[in-house]
Amino acid sequence: MPHSLQEQLDRITQNTRSLVQPERLAVSERATAELFNTGIEDRVLKPGAQAPAFTLEDARTGKPIRSADLLALGPLIVNFFRGRWCPYCVTELETWRDLYPEVRRRGALLVAVSPQTTRQNNFAIEQHELPFPLLADSGATVAEAFGLAYTVPAEHRRYFQSILVNIPFNNAGLSYHNATEASWRLPLPAVYVIGQDGTVLFAEAHADFRVRPEPAEVLAALHR
Repeated sequence: MPHSLQEQLDRITQNTRSLVQPERLAVSERATAELFNTGIEDRVLKPGAQAPAFTLEDARTGKPIRSADLLALGPLIVNFFRGRWCPYCVTELETWRDLYPEVRRRGALLVAVSPQTTRQNNFAIEQHELPFPLLADSGATVAEAFGLAYTVPAEHRRYFQSILVNIPFNNAGLSYHNATEASWRLPLPAVYVIGQDGTVLFAEAHADFRVRPEPAEVLAALHR
């Protein structure tokens, strides 16, 4: 790849700063800082831990996918992402799309997990030509088991509305008026590598959604 993933993400940040009003950006910056200050990064499932088993619906087939079945085939990379509305997440997914042949060559599998509906996952698969399963984690319950889930606070909900990102609709097909707390749940963006015995070999998650692990580091963990 000509540019590292983080370089691509930093360009998104630079473009955003040139396009979005400073007062709106300040809300986002404050929300990120407040999320970090909750200590959520300290609660994230760490390497050496046993990964929680999960069963989630695959957007492409509509059928349940069990992590145990995937691990029977090889090590598993799990990418938790916020939704197709997040340009950072989409850039990361497209990077893994391009690297997917390498993932398979190393005998591993990859799935991407988000709280968005299967319908939204299908849109993402079609729009970005994603070859790996996208799994619907309603209410971010699996993300919660990995220590990643949080509820968007009220002030930040207004920020999302101001930039026309409808998280309750994306996550649960709901409007702002009938949104549930569960429909405002998001994961920290995260990447895990899980060995075939269920042990977490690699884990990286950030309260700052603009920061993601480099795929080369993730791939290196497959051989630990």
